Amino acid sequence: MPELPEVETVRRVLAIQLIGKTIQSSIIRYEKMIKRTSVVDFQSRIVGKKVDSISRKGKYLLFHLGIETLVVHLRMEGKFYLKHPEDVWEKHEHLELAFTDGTSLRYHDTRKFGTFELYAPGETFEGGLGEITYEPIDEAFDRQQFIQKVRKSHRPIKAILLDQSVIAGLGNIYVDETLFRAKVHPERRGNTISIKEIEKIATESRLVLEKAVELGGSTIRSYTSSLGVTGRFQNELFVHTHAGEPCPVCQTTILKTRVAGRGTYLCPTCQKRRK
Repeated sequence: MPELPEVETVRRVLAIQLIGKTIQSSIIRYEKMIKRTSVVDFQSRIVGKKVDSISRKGKYLLFHLGIETLVVHLRMEGKFYLKHPEDVWEKHEHLELAFTDGTSLRYHDTRKFGTFELYAPGETFEGGLGEITYEPIDEAFDRQQFIQKVRKSHRPIKAILLDQSVIAGLGNIYVDETLFRAKVHPERRGNTISIKEIEKIATESRLVLEKAVELGGSTIRSYTSSLGVTGRFQNELFVHTHAGEPCPVCQTTILKTRVAGRGTYLCPTCQKRRK
């Protein structure tokens, strides 16, 4: 699944390519991707709108179309392709926005899990988007509030870090890397972790995300950027996907287990599980 750095990479490339363009028409081949509004209403509202800017909140892309906001979630395998309306449609392309300059944006999604939601001015974001808090790379990120949330929780720290209402932007890959760098076992309960350790987690999460964004994210598993940007952060991974290999710090064999229902990689020496 594309995580925050991958989505941010896509956002930056889309912004360069699309800002200032006006939507002339749209084609929707898989109507279930359109949420909150009917397909007819969706198409009528976006035609004639100019792409003023593209922002991101967590893993959601926000296309600001004048007074309307188009919210897109790529889910497992969603990708965008810059094309022309006359180009042949590929098997898993389900939506197209055609622009007045003769170019178009195609949405490709093998599993059809991606979503498109249109919000009018004053409407409150719903679902997961409405619950997302600040990311560790946001200036508004409140460390003290983060510390309090962790200390009050009896959940494993990995589950806490995956909770977007506690800290936003950390998916499975980056939680593993953050906890390794902070030397905290992923199964430790939040209320057993010291303030100093939580401070370290906050710091390392910011550094991990900043580095991942700088390198264009990761292209492990099935996700790749389809807009000419290749993620290089997979070359920086210390533990994730490295089960059976020696820890880069102490040479202990890296283990793979399951925590919070997710495949989890750790070094049992660097990340000791305290009683």
